[in-house]
Amino acid sequence: MDQQKLRTLVFDKTGVKIDIDDPIFALVALNEAVLEEAVERHIAAIDAASRELTQHARLAGGWPAAPPAAVLDATNEPIGRDAGRPAPAPVPGYVPTPPGPVRPIATQSMAITPRESRLLAAAAGIAVLSALVVVGAQALFAKPAPAPIIEQAKALTPEQMLALRNAEKLTKAIEKLDPKTRNQLQAELQK
Repeated sequence: MDQQKLRTLVFDKTGVKIDIDDPIFALVALNEAVLEEAVERHIAAIDAASRELTQHARLAGGWPAAPPAAVLDATNEPIGRDAGRPAPAPVPGYVPTPPGPVRPIATQSMAITPRESRLLAAAAGIAVLSALVVVGAQALFAKPAPAPIIEQAKALTPEQMLALRNAEKLTKAIEKLDPKTRNQLQAELQK
């Protein structure tokens, strides 16, 4: 652990200056130790699982019977190369699985699952129901169009036709009168 590099990194990212004697470096050292121990346990578990997998592959006939010249652990280092390094301890609670028949892996699935088809049917039902509600509300609140007015020409009776002709003659006669008389006549007709 390079303390100067860590000090520089902390200063660059946060702007906080820390000393080499700062207690935070004790936490960093503790973190490294815990992390190293956890990594060693995981490497041991991976090594045990890969040995078991190799054994299953040999039993199934998919791996040659003779082991390769150098057996590597999870860090790609030959096993037993470092005499000073202790052998990885077995992982507590790890029990290798017994060899058994290999189940095929499903590679294809249905295009639409039954759950998806139920969801599609529910969505279609909701869409139809929504459309019916909208159309019903529109019919309920819309004003009806006014009925078209149909005018039918009625045939005039002979008396009515005679009255119209007399009214036209009277209108022409009133227009020929002097303005004073015409105004008096108009006033009398209004009564």
